[in-house]
Amino acid sequence: MNNLIQEKLTNFTENYLAIRSDFIWHDNMAKRLAALCYAMEGKKIDTDAIRDSHTLMKDELSVFSGFRGNLAIYIAASLALRDDPSQLLADTLYVHDLLKEAKFWSGDYLSATAFEIAANANKNDYERTVNRTREFYDEMKSYHRFHIGQDDYIFAAMMALSDLDVHTAALKTNQLFRELKRELSSFISGGSVLNLAQMLVLGESTETCVDNMLRLNKVLRKRKVRLDKTYVAPSLGVLGILQVDHNTLADDLISARDYLRAQKGFGAMSVSTPELMLYAVSSVIYAYARAKGDMIRAGAVTSVTNLIIAQQVAMMVSITAASSAAASGGC
Repeated sequence: MNNLIQEKLTNFTENYLAIRSDFIWHDNMAKRLAALCYAMEGKKIDTDAIRDSHTLMKDELSVFSGFRGNLAIYIAASLALRDDPSQLLADTLYVHDLLKEAKFWSGDYLSATAFEIAANANKNDYERTVNRTREFYDEMKSYHRFHIGQDDYIFAAMMALSDLDVHTAALKTNQLFRELKRELSSFISGGSVLNLAQMLVLGESTETCVDNMLRLNKVLRKRKVRLDKTYVAPSLGVLGILQVDHNTLADDLISARDYLRAQKGFGAMSVSTPELMLYAVSSVIYAYARAKGDMIRAGAVTSVTNLIIAQQVAMMVSITAASSAAASGGC
């Protein structure tokens, strides 16, 4: 396995073991996401700093706040990685209010979206970025009314943080959506195809990149690595932008997946295959981006971590909703 990939995976799994026993009442997926955020920064997890940020959140927020839901530990970890957690939390809450004024629905998706904007936009641009997020979302909805949902808030924000033109980006996304819907597996939802198209637009992909991604997907499928499925499909967009031999990428993804599955806390009963593949993909992408000495083109718009967050939040909220529905049905 590539040494850089091994380094990221080892850091990630050690971080998760360090945080797993803490915050016992909190979602394990959120704890894995917190561990990943530290690993992507090349840092060992600091549970004391996360606890301080979590306490800050509890002191500043009401018990009914969306920031105290399933994503609380991920947001606390993200705050702990910053120089001034208190100020970033205040900025995040301000952006959250702006998003609600822009008629977005409260919930885990909106909390994650507010943090991404607060952390990545200039303070003077918060209002403009929120307005652009609304414009991107509405433009996408005009083309994809039956496929767009709250999980697209984060992608709309990622696009708003870029210098993309709203109408041009939405038109290109729609064109890519139609092409990809014809080419990809029937096992992938329309919403995930839309997210994949959005990711390709974010990465300023050319037709060559799209063709490269589709060829890569065929190689991966032959190797029994399925990324053309709901939740994980946007990862294909980033991998397709990488100029790396397809068999080499497949080897690395398989090695990363198998390594993670063998680690404590990452068995089949604890972590689903789609979630496991998100971590494998993130490590592979970071390794090749670092090896090139700069970030891949998608990184000029936003970090790979944001993509993984968007996908994992969608997975987490979906699983929670399904569990709640099952519990309700059994009463």
